[in-house]
Amino acid sequence: MSDSSAVRVLIDDRIRLMSAALAATNYPQTAQDRKRHHAHAHARQTMKYLADNGHKNHEAIVQLQAMLDKGVSLQQLFSVVMTWPFPGLVANVLPSWMPPQWNRALWDFYESSALAEFWSSSQSHKAWDDALNQATRILAKTHFKALLESFLGPIHQELLFVPNISYPADNEVGAQTDTQLISIVPPPLAWGESPPWPYDEETNITHSYRAALFQYSRLLLTAYLRQHEDRMAEISQRELPVTEQMKAKYPTWEDQFIVLFNSAAVAIYLEDYVSKAEANAYILMEKRTHGMTLLPGTISVLRRFLQERGHKFNGLIDFLPVFPSQLRVAKRIVTM
Repeated sequence: MSDSSAVRVLIDDRIRLMSAALAATNYPQTAQDRKRHHAHAHARQTMKYLADNGHKNHEAIVQLQAMLDKGVSLQQLFSVVMTWPFPGLVANVLPSWMPPQWNRALWDFYESSALAEFWSSSQSHKAWDDALNQATRILAKTHFKALLESFLGPIHQELLFVPNISYPADNEVGAQTDTQLISIVPPPLAWGESPPWPYDEETNITHSYRAALFQYSRLLLTAYLRQHEDRMAEISQRELPVTEQMKAKYPTWEDQFIVLFNSAAVAIYLEDYVSKAEANAYILMEKRTHGMTLLPGTISVLRRFLQERGHKFNGLIDFLPVFPSQLRVAKRIVTM
């Protein structure tokens, strides 16, 4: 797309297929064991449909379960699947961590389970169509790429947003190919046993903004820091003023910085392009639910970088050596 701020919203059958395959593994139960939540009705119907028709024992599902058990991430799985053409899923070379010809097994699972017919049934089709229309409505005009480029420079990959009413149902997944950054996002969860909210429900629109921007930012920033590994070796010696709890969850400097940067980028986006009230609500929620007490200070420091970029600092990598000391100062004087 020519508009640098555009996000393309679509339903992709490769992502639907991967999500359905997850429904046939123990992934849904593992997610429930981690944190109780009420998945979208279509997700639960998919799990029941595959179980009732004997598809949980398909070779592709057995092999997928083995990959999950070995710690293969959803980002790895979705990213690889998005490089295979649909229909067919033809691939010449598979990653070393993937069973040989798993693409063929996955395609056989798609055909033998008649997923195309399942998706085209009136109930399923309406659910996917509603999700697509809701997401398209709220993402018609976004500025994600413009914001991220102000920190990281030109972004050449297309931004895709894929609403996902299957699995995972409780968190978004970021995936990427050489030409695309993909945020795969479930609808916002409601409390208890209530069904998830629509994507365009007025009080939950920031769910989709946060999920999409957080994943685009994480993927881009991870690649950016890797490009500057030589300088990061020295920069990461300057400890960040994070809590012991955050150190335990994010043990490396890079992990700590990425989560701080991503959370701050979402807050800056909300304040600049949505409203100050939405930004404040997001910051408060991040502090309460994730212990992000450093978030106001991080926002202040990153806004200072934007003011000084092109003058004192040529790029973010030039700013990182002073980021820890500036964050320490901001931690003491910035509150919200």
